[in-house]
Amino acid sequence: MNKVGPLQRLSTRLAFLASGLAMATWAPLVPFAKQRLAMSEAELGLVLLCLGGGSMVAMPLTGMWTARFGCRLVVLISGALTCLFVPGLAFAPTPLLLGATLFAVGASIGTLDVGMNVQAVIVERESGGSLMSGFHGLFSVGGFIGAGLMALMLWLGVSPTVSATVVAALVALSLIVAAPHLLREPDAAERDAPLFVVPHGAVILIGALCFLCFLAEGAVLDWSALLLTVDQGLDASRGGLGYAAFAIAMTLGRLTGDRVVRGLGGKRVLLLGGLCGAAGFFLSVLAPTVPLALVGFVLIGLGASNVVPILFTAAGNQAVMPASLAIAAVTSLGYLGILAGPALIGFVAHASSLSLAFGALGGFMLLIAASARLGGVRKA
Repeated sequence: MNKVGPLQRLSTRLAFLASGLAMATWAPLVPFAKQRLAMSEAELGLVLLCLGGGSMVAMPLTGMWTARFGCRLVVLISGALTCLFVPGLAFAPTPLLLGATLFAVGASIGTLDVGMNVQAVIVERESGGSLMSGFHGLFSVGGFIGAGLMALMLWLGVSPTVSATVVAALVALSLIVAAPHLLREPDAAERDAPLFVVPHGAVILIGALCFLCFLAEGAVLDWSALLLTVDQGLDASRGGLGYAAFAIAMTLGRLTGDRVVRGLGGKRVLLLGGLCGAAGFFLSVLAPTVPLALVGFVLIGLGASNVVPILFTAAGNQAVMPASLAIAAVTSLGYLGILAGPALIGFVAHASSLSLAFGALGGFMLLIAASARLGGVRKA
């Protein structure tokens, strides 16, 4: 039987930190890979799909693995494979091998993400308080550290392979420290769970809301700079300010989110978060000046920061299917939003305008707010 205490909470935070570190490694390597392999934008776009493809293949299976073998084995094996594959992104000699490596990295990180979220749900439930926002906040911190360290090393002239290996070593160190206190046994309620259950009921609703929130987050990552430079006239060298404002606000929101959720309750935070995010999207489009548009991105980050953690808690608490399988389904739907988001926004922007596409994202955040108000997520 798993015993949950401060050390288990620490091990969960370290797993989220490790995942954030690993996820941040690839983005700084993209220009180097494109130049090294002389790929066109179209070829690079096809290769980039492999990262999400690996995640989408592995995630639905991970719920079954955690229910059978426990979180510790799943997290440690997927973490070890991540550390093994990540440096290969810096030296894969052909586009085909780079795509295969990205697929493997996507599969291993996707497995790690589901495993750590299953542990997070169990630890939060057994601890009797809100912890999920803080766990996800450590993922964001890991992303900042990983991306910043990679950028610094590459700027100093360290080779891409060595830089990626250093970050992979930090991932390994985080998981080694976490390993003794990761949950060894499967959740007692799920030992006899079926190998697969088609998502249904509340899980579909929670997954759909995760899809909308991740779609909004992915759109800010991929399109905020273009919105600011084209619609607001901001210089291209400063186009990243929108995403920076969003990311900093989201991290701060998550690191303080557990206290907020305990004080207001999950439903109320979901409602207020959806409204805040919607206001941010509308302001980013309608703002007459760049500073006000940046305030809009801050509001998006604050509003969205605790939506996904609350939804993962809801997935773990629902009773229509085993929690591990529900979390795998919700995570898969969420990642599908990240994958589909850039393309969907591009289609809408091409057919009308980028401003209209961002306005639609504000409408999606209102749907998230409405789900809480109508009681759609009953155990958030």
